[in-house]
Amino acid sequence: MATKEHGLNWLYDTGGPEETSCDEFYSHMDVALMGRHTFEEIEKMENPAATYPTTENYVFTNRELACPGFTAVHGSPVEFVKELGNNRNIWVVGGNTILAPLLDQNMVDYLIVQVAPVLLGAGIPLFTQKGTLRRYRLETVRQYGQFAELVYCQI
Repeated sequence: MATKEHGLNWLYDTGGPEETSCDEFYSHMDVALMGRHTFEEIEKMENPAATYPTTENYVFTNRELACPGFTAVHGSPVEFVKELGNNRNIWVVGGNTILAPLLDQNMVDYLIVQVAPVLLGAGIPLFTQKGTLRRYRLETVRQYGQFAELVYCQI
């Protein structure tokens, strides 16, 4: 998912969001959840507030945020998602630290994974949930330039 230093340059060198279904996907989201490292990448952009303009954007961090459009939250991702309610489309933007506990609690309905032709070696993995078996059904496979998008629905 990222280099061991949390870098994403490999992603930027592979292609851009215009080569993917990112805009279509984003139009269906209500909430974006991310960790501090993901947010720090967004903060580097010229206008971070314009990155995700139509979603409620929450960053799991212990520091204060001075960036409009993003709210710092603390504590358990599981408890936070429970408080958001059931009728929300929630996007975990990177952040294995957020995704793993949600997978462990069976709170992830869809996995939408875009694969790039890059091997990161000793990088940050996407999935590190506990050993509980979870089954998903492949719904869609699409190619966008150098990216393959796999959409899985929980069985």
